[in-house]
Amino acid sequence: MTNISDLLILLKLKQSNTRIKLAILLLLVLSIPTMGQRNPGSFLKSNPPNYKVKSALEVESLFPMFFYGGYHLGVGYRFAEKFRIRLSVINSGTYDAEPAGVSNNKDNFKRYYKTSPSVFFGYNVWRNLELYAYLEYHTFSIEQKSTGTKQDLKSIDVGPGIGYQFFIGRSIYIQPAFHVYFRGNNSLNFQSQTYNIPNVDLSPVMRVGYRFWKQFPV
Repeated sequence: MTNISDLLILLKLKQSNTRIKLAILLLLVLSIPTMGQRNPGSFLKSNPPNYKVKSALEVESLFPMFFYGGYHLGVGYRFAEKFRIRLSVINSGTYDAEPAGVSNNKDNFKRYYKTSPSVFFGYNVWRNLELYAYLEYHTFSIEQKSTGTKQDLKSIDVGPGIGYQFFIGRSIYIQPAFHVYFRGNNSLNFQSQTYNIPNVDLSPVMRVGYRFWKQFPV
């Protein structure tokens, strides 16, 4: 006949087996959400890479404009893995864009971006390296330095750009880029001088952005 001590030993063994079974079951339940998923990689090296995104929604800004009392905001949609369309609006505040112009009038005039919209269409040629073209409907405020007199000048600018998105983790990115603006002849008459807007601007830019929605290929 089994004594009391033997019964206690059997009871402990059964409890241990039950705990082991419960622990295994718990591990299986916790592993279900990650079964079949890819390795997410690390903070600096995401897996899959950010440039493999199938579609995404991004917001970004030429943040230096804020230092001059202006602003810039762009909203972009990436689709079909390689393409991106972006709408933006800019106001340069007191930032003078005239020095960026080829054959400019920087000695006599200043040129500011008033609130102006634009549309960009881009293509990722390699990883996060993007080539794009744009159409910008600019309203410039032209200031004559000697008198402080200002007049508005409207211009439709087109051109190519190139930039690279450097991601910090999954969502935040920095995109240095370079733009070449082309425009037709246009001028303004001031009291003692005539302002001729440059036909070409060469402009380096720096955008910061946030990818707040994304979808990777299955």
